[in-house]
Amino acid sequence: MSQQILQPPGWPRPKGYANGIAASGRMIFTAGVIGWDEREQLADGLVAQCAQAFANIKAILAQAGAGPEHLVRLTWYVTDREAYLANTGQIGAAWRDCFGKIFPTMAVIAVSALMEADAMVEIEATAVVPAAG
Repeated sequence: MSQQILQPPGWPRPKGYANGIAASGRMIFTAGVIGWDEREQLADGLVAQCAQAFANIKAILAQAGAGPEHLVRLTWYVTDREAYLANTGQIGAAWRDCFGKIFPTMAVIAVSALMEADAMVEIEATAVVPAAG
């Protein structure tokens, strides 16, 4: 594997993400991915939009020959901090349904709005695929 989870001694283990990851290989970056389908129809509600955004990220990674195990970084933008905090259990379940027990580094940022007016979440992903050989 070309990834090393970085967990400083004595630090509490984070829940749902990693403090750091060292990786080497071919890098893959996504744009900001929102929770709409191929017809640009947004899913209904934050949890459903997260689940669709996860599926969209997985599809983009697949185009590069990558999978969830290659994810190293996510940056989330959410329009409702309280809704995010109130739904972390359901969002986590949707994450595990799509990606399994993969926990990359992550930042979640509350914003006033996203460019797509009804979008509630936008996620940028970075993956690193090991070099062949």
